Amino acid sequence: MGDMEGPERDLAADEFELLVRRQRREKRELQAKIQGMKNAVPKNDKKRRKQLTDDVAKLEAEMEQKHKEELKQMKEALPEQNKIDSVADSTADLHLEGREQQIQQPRISKAQKRREKKAALEKEREERIAEAEIENLTGARHLESQSLAQVLAARQLEIKQIPSDGHCMYRAIEDQLKNQQISCTVATLRSQTAEYMRSHVDDFLPFLTNPNTGDVYNRGEFEKYCDDIVNTAAWGGQLELRALSHILQKPIEVVQMDSPPIIVGEEYSSKPLILVYMRHAYGLGEHYNSVKLLTDTATENGS
Repeated sequence: MGDMEGPERDLAADEFELLVRRQRREKRELQAKIQGMKNAVPKNDKKRRKQLTDDVAKLEAEMEQKHKEELKQMKEALPEQNKIDSVADSTADLHLEGREQQIQQPRISKAQKRREKKAALEKEREERIAEAEIENLTGARHLESQSLAQVLAARQLEIKQIPSDGHCMYRAIEDQLKNQQISCTVATLRSQTAEYMRSHVDDFLPFLTNPNTGDVYNRGEFEKYCDDIVNTAAWGGQLELRALSHILQKPIEVVQMDSPPIIVGEEYSSKPLILVYMRHAYGLGEHYNSVKLLTDTATENGS
């Protein structure tokens, strides 16, 4: 049997291209999975980090072996086509340069190479975005958003997105205060929170522990914690919400997925500030959003 010609050769090349594309996608998906595994294990847990390293090495080795076998099987299925074999080898190494093309075609300018590289990177970025969107349709983030949307819709509310910049809890509080015609900046809220915690040390210090030792904070560590509230984008949580409820003398309701809302400052009878707590909103994990009137309801009431 002679070399493949015409449509048969094109079909073989297409099959190799599809295989390599799939393998690239699988590598990206594995890296995303590995990153998620790393995020789930605390850095100070040496035993689990060691096990994680072993698991990651095993996953990467298994995928590399799988891809080598796939390329080998495809080449063996087409023993007559030497040119396709060389394309497969170079593609597996991510070097898609054809020597014959370089000889026959005019030399490409540096500017043209830059444009082509930029176009290739943009195409790859769009493919990653599309893959991420597909994953989000069944992922934890999407399911959490759907669940929270249903809970809030029953109360004629919907999520109001707050930027994920470390200030999200304070920004959500700021937004809720605006709805009650109260003006207060994030900087002010942070400053007041730290000041209140410093003046009520016994109410907060027992709940703060050193992540490396598990020991309760000493006074120096507590002071630094309060300084960070004022001077950095340190995330806020349950303790800061407790302080804010006393400062503002308002209850703060935190809506979350699959569990009843948490009410901080139940002793206050004024209209509550409502936040949405999300575990899977962003890669870094926890996030707070604000709420607003459901769009359809607001439109009907205004008509």
